Amino acid sequence: MRKLLFLLSFILPPVVLIAQEKKTIRSEQNPFSEARFTYFKESLVLFNEYLDTKNGTYNTTNLRVLKPIGNRAWTIRFDAPLISTNSNTINKTGLGDISIGTSFIPYLTNKSGIASRIRVTSNSANNPKFGSGKWIISPAIFYGIYIGANKKILLISDLEYQYSFAGSKNRADIRTTVFESTLTYSFAKNWISSNVAFRYNETRQGFQNSTFVEFGRKLTPDSLFYIHPSLAFGNQKAYNYGIEFGVVILY
Repeated sequence: MRKLLFLLSFILPPVVLIAQEKKTIRSEQNPFSEARFTYFKESLVLFNEYLDTKNGTYNTTNLRVLKPIGNRAWTIRFDAPLISTNSNTINKTGLGDISIGTSFIPYLTNKSGIASRIRVTSNSANNPKFGSGKWIISPAIFYGIYIGANKKILLISDLEYQYSFAGSKNRADIRTTVFESTLTYSFAKNWISSNVAFRYNETRQGFQNSTFVEFGRKLTPDSLFYIHPSLAFGNQKAYNYGIEFGVVILY
């Protein structure tokens, strides 16, 4: 699985469409131009995620920057999380693991598209409880398709492998396969999404799955708001339940 995803991430970029055709499609409605999956505009995403765990609460406030480059088939992504924990014995706040990634769209039509991504997560947390203690590389491949001619229902699925290659020897290695699907129904200025993610942790030899339902709305043509409650399941689940809300600014 790991070798396949790495191979796809490096093979897919050379597979390109005719430049003028790609430019035309990117300017129209397509699977990677929707509200929560915008690849072709500069974006700022600020969100807060609250998780209830067996050891207390875990809160993440994250700033995400997405910047299309070149012919806008490429996108750079940067994430800077601020972590807060709250338990019976200790309350702390600090910087989490910063990550940077790049994605590429080798295939795109008005109805469907394929994207690949490589993301590197650094061992930058200023407290061991706020990060994995590892440097992680995560290759992924995405497939998006509209269901129906009216383009109101969008399905996006992705397969990702998270692999640690450096970091503290006292922390567990990261070996996690993730398969995730999101189904989105858009109407007027709103959308409703359902998501399920299956995560198999090879180190723990168990599943850390999750699911959520999301409600979102365009406040203006260039600003959006969303909220989604989530639920974890699996024999090695990372948390019990959570809620995330955020704003997306396009510029």
